[in-house]
Amino acid sequence: MTEFLVKTFIRNRDQISDPAVREQYGRLSGLVGILLNLLLTAGKLAAGLAASSIAITADAFNNLTDAASSVVTLVGFKLAGQRSDDGHPFGHGRMEYLAGLVVSLLILLVGVELGKSSVQAIVRPVPTEFSALSAAVLAVSVGIKLWMCLFNRSLSRRIDSAAMAATAADSLSDAAATLVLLAGGLLGRFFSLNIDGWLGLAVAVFILRSGWQAAKDTIDPLLGQRPDPSLVRSIQDAVLAHPQVVGMHDLVIHDYGPGRTLMSFHAEIPLSSDIMEAHDVIDHIERELRERFGIETTIHMDPIATDDARVNQVRSQVSALVCLIDPAITIHDFRMTDGPQYTNLIFDAAVPHSCSLPDQEIQRRIIQAAQALDPSYHLVLQIDRVYAGQ
Repeated sequence: MTEFLVKTFIRNRDQISDPAVREQYGRLSGLVGILLNLLLTAGKLAAGLAASSIAITADAFNNLTDAASSVVTLVGFKLAGQRSDDGHPFGHGRMEYLAGLVVSLLILLVGVELGKSSVQAIVRPVPTEFSALSAAVLAVSVGIKLWMCLFNRSLSRRIDSAAMAATAADSLSDAAATLVLLAGGLLGRFFSLNIDGWLGLAVAVFILRSGWQAAKDTIDPLLGQRPDPSLVRSIQDAVLAHPQVVGMHDLVIHDYGPGRTLMSFHAEIPLSSDIMEAHDVIDHIERELRERFGIETTIHMDPIATDDARVNQVRSQVSALVCLIDPAITIHDFRMTDGPQYTNLIFDAAVPHSCSLPDQEIQRRIIQAAQALDPSYHLVLQIDRVYAGQ
């Protein structure tokens, strides 16, 4: 069914980096969610009122909130699909993340309200009448919600959408919560147990857990999460496959929303290279990365000495000393300048955020170790914090 809907309603469905195509995916997800959730709301509300069940009625309002969430998702994808303008030169792609965040907040709000109503039902229980109609409505609801989970999960994986992943997680949580209601209702019917309030509380826990995970998945890219380590490795492999590049560092990836990613880094080129040839290589790498990964790339060229035996030897010695402080620390942009009394060692140390030592302490230890190697060394040292794997 998912494949049929995608083929029917989405043109150029494989061009997922195109904001217009992503907007079509978002529209499809939103419209399907609105329609099915409104149907579930009507069915559960009728069943809940007939059975005087706070749990079923609350689940109906949960589906109504899901319909509202689908509207938010629909609007979010519409706004994210807008073209770049003077005020937003990198586009509006992060609106998709904001839509996912709003959805997760709505989920959390429903969970809190449902929890409050359930506690009241536990304190002041009201007799319920679980009928065959109630059981049928809940059973159908479980099936529909499971399909909606698979539907949105499939769309999410196609276009790598956090908003759709949040919607899929919400649907799965709803299915589990409704299944608990169904099982509890049957137990209450056949064993005369009034556990309606406790069932409502169990549903609230499911909803709150789902909302929290969905919020985390959308807040991380908004705050600026570390890039996928496998992507970083692939970029490094692609760059270092060019023999003219002997190293790279200071890789920074900016995520402005799905399909809108910018990247910059420093590429180390031998000092003896022809400047025009090196420039052509850098231009070629920028185009290659754009075509292969869909990332707009800017590369800064760093000339380094590779054929000076003395520089290479001292670089290796300093690198070994730095590794003794933390094996994850690396050095780059290493240069040496001789003066009348001191030899300046100029370089940057790339320190992962996982290293707990303060920058000043790392700097002090590196300087101390280098001067123990040769007291004439004067270090001009810059500490750069980087994510692991860079």
